[in-house]
Amino acid sequence: MTVQRVLQMDFTTELGRNHRLRVYDAREDLTPVEVSAAMDQIIASDIFAGSGGAFTGKARAQLVVSETTEFELS
Repeated sequence: MTVQRVLQMDFTTELGRNHRLRVYDAREDLTPVEVSAAMDQIIASDIFAGSGGAFTGKARAQLVVSETTEFELS
């Protein structure tokens, strides 16, 4: 069985759109305070921009955990 953790961070943009960043293999013990601080830092650094413009705020964040079980086929 394989477990995958993906941190999804949704930001609002200057054109009123949402933009999602994903961090694969996220730590299992992430806290909301750490994620919020990281998002603040991403916004303040102004290094990401897409068709919706620069990031202006935090919309949502979640840690998605999925398990995959592979079957042996005969």
